[in-house]
This record gives sequence, C-alpha cells and structure tokens, in this order.
Amino acid sequence: MFLQLFLGSVLIGATVLAAALSWWGLEVMLRRIHNWVLRPPHGLKLSVVLSLAMFWTLMMMTAAVWIWAVALWLLQIFVTFEASVYFALVAFTTLGFGDLLLPVQWRLLGGLAAANGLLIFGLLTAMLVETLSQTRSHQREHRRKGG
Repeated sequence: MFLQLFLGSVLIGATVLAAALSWWGLEVMLRRIHNWVLRPPHGLKLSVVLSLAMFWTLMMMTAAVWIWAVALWLLQIFVTFEASVYFALVAFTTLGFGDLLLPVQWRLLGGLAAANGLLIFGLLTAMLVETLSQTRSHQREHRRKGG
C-alpha cells in the first residue's frame, strides 16, 4: 500500500512538474509573439493564441498520460505497452470503462491516476483561461492607448 502511494505521489509530482515546465515554454513563445498579437485585427490573433494554447494543453495531457503509461509498463503491471497506455488514458480521464483492471496489489494506482487527471485538467483549464484572459486584456489595453 505505501509503495503504491509513494509511486503515485511521484507520478503526480512528475506530471505537475511537466505541466508547469510546459506552460513556462508556452509563456516564452507567447512573449515572442506578443507585439504581433497586440496589433489589429485582434479576433484572428486571439484565435491563434487559443489554438496554440489548446494544442499545448493537449500535448501536456498526452505527456501526463504517457508518464503514467510508461510507469505502469515498467512496473510490469500490464503485459503490453498498449494496455498500459489504454489504462492510463481511461483512468486519467476518469472514464473508468472497467474492461481492463489493475491487479489487486496495484489497485490504488488507479485512484491516484484518476485524481491526477482531475488535478491536471483543473490546472490546465485555469491556465488556459488565464492565457486567453490576459491576451484579450492586453489587446483591449493596447487599443485604448491607440496602438
């Protein structure tokens, strides 16, 4: 039980760290295109920022699922890597189909993966909203100043 809790906590920490570093990378990219985004027309450029942030979010979610899948596979919990990826995705998104189950000695990892998925989805949603809010705010401010 303690091994599962420890491993699950390490995996959650790894996914949070990966998400934080990735969002830092997105912020660097957005700073580089900041002046372009501020110039009219704003609608299309806001759509570009939205698309970029959504794609970035999708890549972060994919990376988090892969972190769990690789861990499940390295622990030899599932026979195939595909089964590890499938279980990680189903648990992470809290779908819980139930067609592929963890062995009893590893079942706590399923709950931790689901909790990690909820945390990451919430974190990424908040960051996505913040990115779009800040972009739109900067565009309005730039327009007010006559830019």
